[in-house]
Amino acid sequence: MGNLYSEYLNPDKVLEHYNYTKETLDMQETPSRQVASAFIILLCCAIVLENLLVLVAVARNSKFHSAMYLFLGNLAASDLLAGVAFVANTLLSGPVTLSLTPVQWFAREGSAFITLSASVFSLLAIAIERQVALAKVKLYGSDKSCRMLLLIGASWVISLVLGGLPILGWNCLGQLDACSTVLPLYAKAYVLGVVTIFSVILLAIVVLYVRIYCVVRSSHADVAGPQTLALLKTVTIVLGVFIVCWLPAFSILLLDYACPVRACPILYKAHYFFAFATLNSLLNPVIYTWRSRDLRREVLRPLQCWRQAARVPGRRSGTPGDHHLLPLRSSSSLERGVHMPTSPTYLESNTVV
Repeated sequence: MGNLYSEYLNPDKVLEHYNYTKETLDMQETPSRQVASAFIILLCCAIVLENLLVLVAVARNSKFHSAMYLFLGNLAASDLLAGVAFVANTLLSGPVTLSLTPVQWFAREGSAFITLSASVFSLLAIAIERQVALAKVKLYGSDKSCRMLLLIGASWVISLVLGGLPILGWNCLGQLDACSTVLPLYAKAYVLGVVTIFSVILLAIVVLYVRIYCVVRSSHADVAGPQTLALLKTVTIVLGVFIVCWLPAFSILLLDYACPVRACPILYKAHYFFAFATLNSLLNPVIYTWRSRDLRREVLRPLQCWRQAARVPGRRSGTPGDHHLLPLRSSSSLERGVHMPTSPTYLESNTVV
């Protein structure tokens, strides 16, 4: 074990593993690769911005401090970190890869596995919360916020452990014949184990949602109300998009386990499958805001304020046009046509929950 960890700072190990698993080492920084990298970085910046707006909206409005929205906020946090991790992965890929030490390479790839794990466990927590809410079981009790935070914290701890297993020793340093082709320093057994765990969790989530749908369709109106059905449809869409985006990447990793070294040329194109999977983090905030009018208004509020501030840069408080910069009113008061004071404090304290 001591010899294993002594190799973590050996700069020649990454080159050795890539030479063994790859037919050719095409690491030149070509113009096409530079354009692709720039596009991916811009895409990841959009992912970070979208999910940051969702997190700000959930944090600032007490209407969204329920179990469901807190879990959605946790999913947005994992998507935001996934965007950051993919930017780092892109910047440290290509010619830079062969200059990394094994510990740096493990950190680069492990960050992506950690954020993926957090997303999967967030989806599981959302499915469990929907099942509990539908059954009207007070799982969280009076200290529900504390319990939810503990559940979210536990999911991140498990994700950190799962993504950190290779750097803790479950890798193929010194065992080239056990190495993955897609991830040349990861053991095939580890890759198979992670994909199996994720697949089982996703299957369990699908079973939960099928069960929920059956209950909703056969229950009374008070259980199967419009809000329940709308929320259920939203989280089902989120789950479906996750499966569609990540299924090709999971499939390529399973093929990686089954194929002998250099036997499946498609494995050398795995980065395209992972780039497609990254679209999941871009689409999730779009789904949240598209399906929830209240969340959409809260997410768009900073953008509207910035736009109005750009139009009237020289105006001061009390001058004409300042009403454009006031916070949005709650949807319920606008629908009733009731005039409410425009004080920010009043609006925040009288938001309908």
